[in-house]
Amino acid sequence: MKVVIACDHAGFLYKNILMQVIKDKGYELMDLGAFSGETTDDYPDHAAELAGALINGAAEKGILICGSGVGVSVAANKFKGVRAGVCHDNYSAHQCVEHDDVNVLCIGERVIGIEPAKEIVLTFLAARFSNEQRHIRRLEKIKNIEARNMR
Repeated sequence: MKVVIACDHAGFLYKNILMQVIKDKGYELMDLGAFSGETTDDYPDHAAELAGALINGAAEKGILICGSGVGVSVAANKFKGVRAGVCHDNYSAHQCVEHDDVNVLCIGERVIGIEPAKEIVLTFLAARFSNEQRHIRRLEKIKNIEARNMR
């Protein structure tokens, strides 16, 4: 599976650690930055670039990291076809994929420790959409909302 990862300055340390964990599990990884801890790196820019990579088919899943996970989630969810969820526990990390077909995991470096973050990332990447009828029905409703409201 192709995975894309990005962060702002507040997620820079975790991004570098998590990249190695992802590579060690055999995933193909594309790093979209930030490439330093400079505070001039703004999360909307990195979230937009990651969303573009997903929309263009360069990757199947994405991981965004900022201080809380919330900012990158808000920005990523502005793009049609991107379903980003903030997850700071394992249950949410697999459930969001299985039920909601989430394709971007957002985590906050200032919220959770690195060991839980590693576990959450691997749980998210291993999860698959259930294709259960109720989840398909709900996902179609979300896609209809997107079609009506996103330009």
